[in-house]
Amino acid sequence: MEANEAGELQEHAEHGAHEPSMRPVAFTMSVLAVLVAVVTVLGHRTHTEAVLVQAKASDQWNYYQAKNIRATISDRASGLLSVTNAVDKDKAQKLAKDWADKQAKWAGDLKDEEEKAKQLEEKVEQAEARATRYDLGEALLEIALVTASITLLTRNRLYWLLGLAFGVAGIVSAVSGLFLK
Repeated sequence: MEANEAGELQEHAEHGAHEPSMRPVAFTMSVLAVLVAVVTVLGHRTHTEAVLVQAKASDQWNYYQAKNIRATISDRASGLLSVTNAVDKDKAQKLAKDWADKQAKWAGDLKDEEEKAKQLEEKVEQAEARATRYDLGEALLEIALVTASITLLTRNRLYWLLGLAFGVAGIVSAVSGLFLK
């Protein structure tokens, strides 16, 4: 909901609020407008978090790939060294042993880097799940606000009650996003 739309609804609510019977409706609309704003900010921040963590996950996968390529090249070079006739056999064996030692270390490093990347991807999924809840909450709160505003036009309190129901559903959805980890 845009700021100007919320302002128009608030103006309309203020005009209807002059009637004592419509004051609870106007107050409800004001509370709903604040809740829409809060849930919208939560949703935007969570979407931003998901994008930033996705970038970190992508960087981590790139780091993993770089280490994997290095380990593969080293393994191939070590294999080539073992089948070629070297002028200095002792030096070639020492170099082959050094590469084999590094290969063992790099194998462990690869597993760690892969695990870090998977953990970051899991955080992305969690942030996206929270953002989805906030988005649903925002939509339901906006529906609640508009539905409650219909009460001011029609003077039919059934719309206010329907707006309250949508509002409760929106609040539940948004709050459930807070508890997702």
